[in-house]
Amino acid sequence: MGLGILLGIFAGCVVLGIPVAFAMGIAAAVTFWYEGFPLLITFQRSISGISVFSLLAIPFFVFAGELMLHGGIAKRLVKFASALVGHVRGGLASVNIFSSMLFGGISGSAVADISALGSILVPVMKERGYRPDYAVNVTVTSSIAGIVIPPSHNMIIFAVAAGGGISISKLFLAGVVPGILMCVCLAVAAYVIAVKHKYPAEPFPGWGAVVSTSVAAVPGLITAVIIVGGVLSGVFTVTESGAFGAIYALLLTVFVYRSLDWKAFKTAVVSAVRTTAMVMVLIGFASSFAYLLALYQVPTKLSSFMLGISEEKIYVLLMINLMLLVLGMIMDMAALILICTPIFLPIVKDLGMDPTQFGIMLLVNLGLGLCTPPVGSCLFVGCAVGKIKMEETLKTIWPFYLAILAALILITYVPAVSLYLPSLLD
Repeated sequence: MGLGILLGIFAGCVVLGIPVAFAMGIAAAVTFWYEGFPLLITFQRSISGISVFSLLAIPFFVFAGELMLHGGIAKRLVKFASALVGHVRGGLASVNIFSSMLFGGISGSAVADISALGSILVPVMKERGYRPDYAVNVTVTSSIAGIVIPPSHNMIIFAVAAGGGISISKLFLAGVVPGILMCVCLAVAAYVIAVKHKYPAEPFPGWGAVVSTSVAAVPGLITAVIIVGGVLSGVFTVTESGAFGAIYALLLTVFVYRSLDWKAFKTAVVSAVRTTAMVMVLIGFASSFAYLLALYQVPTKLSSFMLGISEEKIYVLLMINLMLLVLGMIMDMAALILICTPIFLPIVKDLGMDPTQFGIMLLVNLGLGLCTPPVGSCLFVGCAVGKIKMEETLKTIWPFYLAILAALILITYVPAVSLYLPSLLD
């Protein structure tokens, strides 16, 4: 009965439009009351959920990304990408994807990727004869690279949700190849569609332009090197690397690029504070929610149910992926990481799957949910930037969905895709 109350109230709150974080908090509080616990337990579990030292890295990562977003880094990355890959058929689509791969590795945010790159590239693509839905589709789906390519605050959330036994350094390395693989799959899909619709290729500006634009872009890319390299080398902890990354981003945009004025700085601060507050509230209430799921033995029961259907690894992983895909369509990504990790992680461990590989599989899977209705935040932002109705976009986005699914299958069933680079640390 208690589990029915927990899930029923949570579902009801979500249907009513209450934010997911508060829906989990309300559901947990009512369930604790039903079970005879003091309501104070809800807040104690929530506070303990955010009293984790590694979570201090999240505000630094978010702030560094916001500084890059509002400090003009995206424009330099687009120029570099355009000089390097713009001469391919449908060149601006390749530029879009390659820019997402570069900027995603700096910002760690899919929505920031769309906001920064989409506002630059989508209008240009439309002017050059690309269909609006094609431009938006490329922008939206390639933004997922920011979730997988390090540094990503979602990786920290996953590590915390997994109980703190997973190396964030290995998670960072594990996301590199899958992120590149996903972008390559998207580039192939974009190229095939560009050939079909005879989209233009940009003229090659020459290697001199490639070198000059790369020189302008390198200082921005060093932000990711500082954050990831500092962690991997052991010079910094994850939190310290985030702090140094934010300081470097501030100094770079103010004194080197001189593109961050006072108004943009205030916007970056407010946005970083708002995002951090949302994430922390979500993590806190999700801790209470997850505690009750464990109390009702949901992971054990679900594991028994799934293994009762089949004990074959290939089929169990397929079921998990399908569940995650469906959940990703109706819930926020961070909330799902916190809820699903303690449920599915024990199952995949029993199947012999490395937790690091599962983390990357989870992030890519839920990232796809950001591009699907009805709760696809990336899809909403992309349609707003491209000034196009979501219905028009959904009619032609399926080849890009298939490209991401192809990458997801490889990530799920070929461990080396995620684990080769982390194995070099052993």
